[in-house]
Amino acid sequence: MASTDTTPKAAAGGKQDDLAGLEAGLDALDAVQTHRTPVREVLVKKVLPPLLAVGLVLLVWQLLVALKVTDETKLPPLADVWDSLSGMWVKGTLLEVIWTSVSRGMLGFLLALAIGTPLGLLVARVKFVRAAIGPILQGLQSLPSVAWVPPAVLWFGLNDAMMYTVILLGAVPSIANGLVSGIDQIPPLFLRAGRTLGATGLRGARHIVMPAALPGYLAGLKQGWAFSWRSLMAAEIIASSPDLGLGLGQLLENGRNNIDLPGVFLAIILILVVGIAIDLLIFSPLERWVLRTRGLLVKS
Repeated sequence: MASTDTTPKAAAGGKQDDLAGLEAGLDALDAVQTHRTPVREVLVKKVLPPLLAVGLVLLVWQLLVALKVTDETKLPPLADVWDSLSGMWVKGTLLEVIWTSVSRGMLGFLLALAIGTPLGLLVARVKFVRAAIGPILQGLQSLPSVAWVPPAVLWFGLNDAMMYTVILLGAVPSIANGLVSGIDQIPPLFLRAGRTLGATGLRGARHIVMPAALPGYLAGLKQGWAFSWRSLMAAEIIASSPDLGLGLGQLLENGRNNIDLPGVFLAIILILVVGIAIDLLIFSPLERWVLRTRGLLVKS
């Protein structure tokens, strides 16, 4: 008959095996699979739904025109909008108009990023500065960007400096407030651990504060870009000059002045397309990267 070992040593060994098994199970749960999704699945899940939505909108648009639910002076046929697009392409002005606005908007956003990031850090980490500037930033963020166009024109005239001023006044508060919000949500334990390890001042901001506040900061960047783009369009619509070049906002205003409804809708569509493209090509990948590095995204 086989004997059973019931000595304390055997019992201790069994407990160690159980603990090892439990630890291995927890490690398996913590291990997040981050393999990339096949291109075909990405196209089906992320590209196809927006295309179907756009197709549905265009179908409803065409049906409203074909059934004469609305007059063509209020909603132009899709063919007329396509003719306007084709005409600009043939003349070689389409990409030039888009690039004029996109390059101006991106440069203004980068300037706002360079100003809003240190400003947000200062407001979040210095109590006196927060008490003094925090309410002002909140008020500036709620102020419509178009309100800054008249004073900017009076300050600088009709030139690029006026455009960038409007963009900065619209985007800097959003970026700074986003960073402040992200820093406020950092667990105090992280900051205490950083100070214990000697990460204070600029070193602490670089290695502790900014990485921990990254989700809120990224949300502020997305909102900052939205405000940059909206501010730029408002400035281009209101302030027109040959020295400024022809951007999308000015294209929209020219369509209104010429009573060119297809041109107006073409400008609106191009403004929407650029805004969506920037989000899909820049901010969405950044957001997925942040989630993936934190183990919050299983598939990219």
